[in-house]
Amino acid sequence: MNPLPPLAAAALAATALFPASAQAAPAGDSSSPNVVIIFTDDQGYGDVGCFGAEGYATPNLDRMAAEGRKFTDFYVAQAVCGASRCALLTGCYPNRLGMFGAPGPKAKHGIHPDEVLIPELLKSKGYATGMFGKWHLGDHKRSLPIHHGFDEYYGLPYSNDMWPHHPGVRHLPPEERLKRWPVLPMVEGDEIVDQEVTPEDQTRLTTDYTERAVKFIGENKDQPFFLYLAHSMPHVPLYVSKANEGKSGAGLYGDVMWEIDWSVGQVLGALEEHGIDERTLVIFTTDNGPWLSYGDHAGSAGPLREGKGTAWEGGVRVPCIMRWPGTIPAGTTCSQPAMTIDLLPTLASLIGAEDALPEHPIDGGNIWPLIAGDEGAASPQEAYYFYWGRDLHAVRKGKWSLHLPHSYRSLKGEPGRGGIPGPYVQKKTDLALFDLEADIGQTRDLAAAHPGVVAELQGLAEAHRRYVEANRREPQRH
Repeated sequence: MNPLPPLAAAALAATALFPASAQAAPAGDSSSPNVVIIFTDDQGYGDVGCFGAEGYATPNLDRMAAEGRKFTDFYVAQAVCGASRCALLTGCYPNRLGMFGAPGPKAKHGIHPDEVLIPELLKSKGYATGMFGKWHLGDHKRSLPIHHGFDEYYGLPYSNDMWPHHPGVRHLPPEERLKRWPVLPMVEGDEIVDQEVTPEDQTRLTTDYTERAVKFIGENKDQPFFLYLAHSMPHVPLYVSKANEGKSGAGLYGDVMWEIDWSVGQVLGALEEHGIDERTLVIFTTDNGPWLSYGDHAGSAGPLREGKGTAWEGGVRVPCIMRWPGTIPAGTTCSQPAMTIDLLPTLASLIGAEDALPEHPIDGGNIWPLIAGDEGAASPQEAYYFYWGRDLHAVRKGKWSLHLPHSYRSLKGEPGRGGIPGPYVQKKTDLALFDLEADIGQTRDLAAAHPGVVAELQGLAEAHRRYVEANRREPQRH
């Protein structure tokens, strides 16, 4: 097996195979904990109560934080749907794997079968694996989840706005709409079970995914399992079930977040009902920041700058909560940087699956000491890198965020309303340095005052560009 790149190898070596805090779990086999990842879509940093949400409550997510650990400086690798999911499941920067943007129904590529995804890693150690929700790593049969480590799959192959009701084609006659966007299919396993998802069907998406997830937990309660619950919401178009309509008191977006929080409560309740709460790690996070152009149908980046589609903090910093009663310290906060790419090697270390890691390089590091709240624990990565497509836009090391010269999209004026987006305009930034501890909103450029820091981060950026070019792989072509 080829060695891991220095970024990942050092991190994996830094932690013993079975961390002491994991051995202390009071129930079940701590070396084979159940793992649940709940991944939402286009949710803002400020859309959870414990992260500052206003106007509506998220009691179940707040409970997760009270009983677990909140991560204030948690990142996705790229602020767009497909690329972000690629990073989560492979432990790799998606631009290295040719997984850019958000592949839709006309895409001719998907995740390559040689990539090792989290479900394949856990399956190698006897885990049952199930996914319910949005996939977005290719819609061709060979690219679907059950061909990449999942025993079960039910959900949409890509975003719920990739259909003939897309706001960009609503003004066209039906036959013209279909030329732009085909009907949206629902997939089970690798077969289409509903050829045309309707608006009425979308009102049941969150509920249907949740019911499938709860059923999966019940069916696999006596063996270790991995559950990936990837909600289509709150990506536009927004839909909510009749049972939760109006519950938030904060409009449609608030209702959608209320229903997602309800879903979290259903999952936690199922774990408790089956007596497996204390041997289950639950991770809640999202794929990127809010799609700000949608205004009242978009979330909030809170104090962060910009949103989805940018490498500014509002695009790539996301809320994250982890809970494992008796193992993760309750009511605690981690402010060290971490990223979704770190989850795969962390789980590999936790369950003793390093032998199932791929021979090719991965980019993540083991963040278990951060999750467990070990005294003095620090990020395993020297720095984190934020690309848009093939271009490196930003680097974070410690408290410092360096933005390299690049263009980015920003709201032109007022955002849209009622599900119709407002316009964007392209802006440019010169080289700029920000102290994220003192200036979370990235409003004060300190590059002139700290030339040494700028030079150090520029050097890291150039080295990472070279690393990416030397270790680039291609997706599967169809």
